[in-house]
Amino acid sequence: MSDLLFGLDTFGDVPEDDSGALVSHAAAIRQVVDEAVLADDLGVDVIALGEHHRPEYSVSTPETVLAGIATRTSRIRLASGVTVLSSDDPVRVFQRFATVDALSHGRAEVILGRGSFTESFPLFGYDLRDYDVLFEEKIDLFVKLLDEQPVTWKGTMRAPLEQADVFPKTESGRLATWVGVGGSPQSVVRTARYGLPLMLAIIGGAPERFAPYVELYRRAAAQLGTTAHPVGMHSPGFIADTDEEAREVFWPRYRVLRDRIGALRGWAPIRRAEFDAEIEHGSLYVGSPETVARRIARAVGSLGVGRFDLIYTAGTQPISARLRAVELYGSRVIPMVRDILASSPGTEGGTPT
Repeated sequence: MSDLLFGLDTFGDVPEDDSGALVSHAAAIRQVVDEAVLADDLGVDVIALGEHHRPEYSVSTPETVLAGIATRTSRIRLASGVTVLSSDDPVRVFQRFATVDALSHGRAEVILGRGSFTESFPLFGYDLRDYDVLFEEKIDLFVKLLDEQPVTWKGTMRAPLEQADVFPKTESGRLATWVGVGGSPQSVVRTARYGLPLMLAIIGGAPERFAPYVELYRRAAAQLGTTAHPVGMHSPGFIADTDEEAREVFWPRYRVLRDRIGALRGWAPIRRAEFDAEIEHGSLYVGSPETVARRIARAVGSLGVGRFDLIYTAGTQPISARLRAVELYGSRVIPMVRDILASSPGTEGGTPT
């Protein structure tokens, strides 16, 4: 499993400072950059920034923050997690990420998604009734742009293109592009149809329940004659020096965020017993380095994925605790996962392209 990649994922949650007060959105963005620099120093493979348009989060344009990170790092891959393609323009998304790719000497990756949050649709003038067709048409155009040749394309949600040449070009000739999927079989098959790598958003329940989606992706790619790349997964968690510290720092702030979002989606308030059960048996990787490493190794081994991204912010966890979580992930969790998997014969995985 030496080819297994490890990433960190954040939406730029607005954190608390040492006094317990929330920092500004501007300070939160600068904090994300500092954490990415630390991750780069520690050898973490990827930093992924999600797009959101809510007050709890500071990152609304991942590629802008990634451009800043590019100038302060040397090796870490710079990804979105995800870019809501449905409410954006494929040409502009390509141009912006090609620019990040230039600034970072080829380290940019875009993860395209339909968006589990819908604030961007009314914000940018899109009708939620067009949710499916928007993504279907726009990903079709985006895949054509990846060839970096003049594009002729026509759809119903955007003006047509006639032999349109898009700049800048990437130095490699191909922008690394994934599709983020939350568990829709149709989305898995679509990803396979376009021959793109699949990133599974596993944010609740036992990770093993996503094994059929991994198998569906591989089977669909074989039947469609495309490439089945190693699959990635991302899940939330938090790391501290002990299990107790990790839970007590994470829980009260996570509960506020979870219930605020849940109220909009009709979820019942989360109980502490549910939180603890999700840590023990589900997809919350919260605890000491040893605990989190064992849980990640089990999930990676059971699903046979080639990349694991930890969503290391979910609420207003203090800046000092977030920095410690990044440090422990890079310096202790990743090496321990590699060691566990190296001693477990038969585990699958590989390097995503």
